[in-house]
Amino acid sequence: MINGVQPINPNVIVNKASSIQDKDNASSFSNVFSEAIKNVETELKQAQDLSNQLVNGEVQDLHQVMIQMEKANLGLQLTVQVRNKVVEAYQEIMRMQV
Repeated sequence: MINGVQPINPNVIVNKASSIQDKDNASSFSNVFSEAIKNVETELKQAQDLSNQLVNGEVQDLHQVMIQMEKANLGLQLTVQVRNKVVEAYQEIMRMQV
């Protein structure tokens, strides 16, 4: 086992999923998505700040800058893909005949 990596407990996932279903689905999805967007914005801001500090010579550790930039990039890609799937699902619902 790699240090720092914890195995996934399926019971925890099921418990969290059932607690989410207890709430209003529209508001919980909205809250989760809003929180994810805020996290991505924070990651992007931190990456931008670190890259500016690197350019100014304030940061000597290039690895930390690259790691933060990759975290921001992956978060942005994930957010875009989730948005694409939501739009695709909405379009599919709109195509349904009543």
